Amino acid sequence: MRFFRPALVAVAVAGCTLALAVPAGAAGTAKAGTAKGWFAWVGPKGAPFFIENPPDGRCLTMSQESQGAHNGTALPATVYPQKECKGTPLRLPPGHHAPRNAPFASVKFGSH
Repeated sequence: MRFFRPALVAVAVAGCTLALAVPAGAAGTAKAGTAKGWFAWVGPKGAPFFIENPPDGRCLTMSQESQGAHNGTALPATVYPQKECKGTPLRLPPGHHAPRNAPFASVKFGSH
């Protein structure tokens, strides 16, 4: 799984601007158990972020303000208003997005 911030890829990779609950060794190319494609969102100060090939079935908790989720993966994504995938979920089928100002604190991919 790769994390990107289009304007400052080096900063996003080198810095710890985004901390998700992802197992060690999940970086790299897509493998079985991943939601192939891109998941994008807007972070603090309107900065765009996206993740490539997120893991299927794992709750990813955002470490900072996140809103406007866009599911560009091949699997459904479910965004949650609270950390650890709690609260009333919003399901995003592949290719769909939430309203730009809709905040979320965690996300899970695949059918649950």
